[in-house]
Amino acid sequence: MSSRLQPLPPTDTAPAANAAPASGRIAGAREFWHQFAANRGALLAACLLAALLLATLFAPWLAPHDPVIQFRDAVQRPPFWQYGGSTRFLLGTDETGRDVLSRLLFGARLSLLIGGVSVLIAVVPGIVLGLLAAFFDKWLDAPVMRLMDVLLALPSLLLAVAVVAVLGPGLLNTMMAIGIVGLPAFTRLTRAAALGELQKDYVVASRVAGAGRLRLMFSQVLPNCAAPLIVQATLGFSTAILDAAALGFLGLGVQPPSPEWGAMLASARDYIESAWWIVTMPGVAILITVLAINLFGDGLRDALDPKLRRMR
Repeated sequence: MSSRLQPLPPTDTAPAANAAPASGRIAGAREFWHQFAANRGALLAACLLAALLLATLFAPWLAPHDPVIQFRDAVQRPPFWQYGGSTRFLLGTDETGRDVLSRLLFGARLSLLIGGVSVLIAVVPGIVLGLLAAFFDKWLDAPVMRLMDVLLALPSLLLAVAVVAVLGPGLLNTMMAIGIVGLPAFTRLTRAAALGELQKDYVVASRVAGAGRLRLMFSQVLPNCAAPLIVQATLGFSTAILDAAALGFLGLGVQPPSPEWGAMLASARDYIESAWWIVTMPGVAILITVLAINLFGDGLRDALDPKLRRMR
């Protein structure tokens, strides 16, 4: 009796090949979350930032009053827990009768907007200039770095004040000034990270394979420099909020009656003794927001950089 060999069913190796990178990404995401969640402070900061972001998004519905409406019958009304204050104004009113809680909620919108746009203004040209300085070291490295040294030689707040003095006060000019102040940090960091990547084997192999400089910069080198840039962007976000508050306090930032935290501090500095809540509430808001962003950035640094991951 003769036996016939049955042909084996065709095997499809493409799904397995596609599943390997997907499983690698999932494993990487799980490892990142494990490292990030191990930092209790960073996890708490992430929850606070998420709550702040939701509060800014739903500020028109959460705010009990319009932030610019003045209640003449309730000027400098204390918070509801002090001296039997009315619950109509949970955090009291300011020197013109405006609700402090409503102004804090809408002021968070402005502060987060200024921080995000300012970091974006600094990140995009900073990455481009840093990559150009690293790849064209004979022609562009020295001019770009000397320009960054000049910007770093000036105190950040003084440079922002000078830029606003030239452009004029306002929301857009404030974001431009803070973005220019943060530009040197991203340029120098991108250049340093790119120079370290240029010496690695995968860059040499890509050059041998015929990859152009643009492909090397944005497809090969830049993704491997993303981790320190993300951490720097997070820390730059908190610095931008502080600079915006400082410019607002000096009267060079967002102009009244817009509810910006720094401008609120400036208008309330004459009422520290008679109405403490007008100064305290925006100051506490700035403190908590900046502290949460810094703790969040610290957690990102530990989770993204394998050299700095904590052994838990």
